[in-house]
Amino acid sequence: MNKKSNRFSLEVRQRAVRMVQEHRGEYSSLWACIESIAPKIGCVPQTLNDWVKQHEIDAGVRDGVSTDERERVKALEREVKELRRANEILKLASAFFAQAELDRRLKS
Repeated sequence: MNKKSNRFSLEVRQRAVRMVQEHRGEYSSLWACIESIAPKIGCVPQTLNDWVKQHEIDAGVRDGVSTDERERVKALEREVKELRRANEILKLASAFFAQAELDRRLKS
């Protein structure tokens, strides 16, 4: 499982995205703007581009899954996993007690 580390704080990411938005008109393209600002933040251009895209999705400017929706889906997936685990435990317990009841009846 590949887990990303958040090397940059939310504040730094927001400031970087804001810089891109403020200086976008000064460059021939969005990518040129990102390539100029990324080294100042200390990240690679693709990372900053991802932050800008996610900000646009969260703002409703671009289609995609928002951060809030992604977090909600993750929480629901965790809940489903937990409920499945609990259901499996209950099935095993039910089978155990049913077998114990049969054994008790056979002995008496």
